Amino acid sequence: MNPPANDLPNIQIDTTLTSPQGSAAAQRALDYYLKPTVSEEMDEPRFFDVNRNIGGEEALVHALDLLRCAAATAYESANHLQGANRDLAFSTVHMIDMARAMVDRSLEKYENA
Repeated sequence: MNPPANDLPNIQIDTTLTSPQGSAAAQRALDYYLKPTVSEEMDEPRFFDVNRNIGGEEALVHALDLLRCAAATAYESANHLQGANRDLAFSTVHMIDMARAMVDRSLEKYENA
């Protein structure tokens, strides 16, 4: 078998580009993506945050999906454990199911509206 041929043309790379340092456009881009907004600076720093543009119903639906995944993970873990660890895993499944029931009840508000 022959190795694949290099069909790409010889491309000359322009190395005359200067550093973006000192460029107003580069600074605006960095500020936009890396600097927090004034309202975020006042809040405590968080590892995980929720998009503030998400509506209540959408947030509840997503929370329900996360709880479903957590319950499946805890249940599967409980099936591979024994003794007290198994009981703790199943109690976690039970608490997740109770939280799911609360989210379901909250979603009923949107269904009846």
